[in-house]
Amino acid sequence: MRLHFYFFCFIVNHMVNYYKSNLDQVFSVLSDPTRRAIIEELSKGEKTVKKLAEPFDMSLPAFSKHMKVLENAGLVSYRKAGRYKYYYLHQEEFYDAARWLNDLKSFWESQLSSLERYLLNNEEEGGNKK
Repeated sequence: MRLHFYFFCFIVNHMVNYYKSNLDQVFSVLSDPTRRAIIEELSKGEKTVKKLAEPFDMSLPAFSKHMKVLENAGLVSYRKAGRYKYYYLHQEEFYDAARWLNDLKSFWESQLSSLERYLLNNEEEGGNKK
C-alpha cells in the first residue's frame, strides 16, 4: 500500500512538470465541441476558413473567433497563398496533453490491476473457508 502512495506522489509530481507548457490552455480549447471538430478536420490536412466553416451553422465571423482561439493556443497556424489562408495543425502542441493522459492511464491501469489481484485473492480465501 505504501508503495502505491509513493508511486502516486511520483506521478502527481511528475505531472506538475507538464503545466510548464500550455497544458491548461490546450484542454480549455479542447473543451469546446466546435473546436474539437475543427481540429479533427485539420488532422486530415490544411484547409481554408471557408472550407472549414461549411459544416457549421454559424456566421463566418463567429467561426473566425474559434480559429483565433485555436491560433492563440498555438494549436493551429496558417500560410497565405494569394488571398487565401490555409490553416494547419501544430501536432507537437498536443504532445504534452497526450503524455499527461498516458501517464494517468498507466497509473489507473496499475490501480485497477491491484484491485483485481485483491479481489481474486479474497475470492480464493473465501472459497477455502467453506
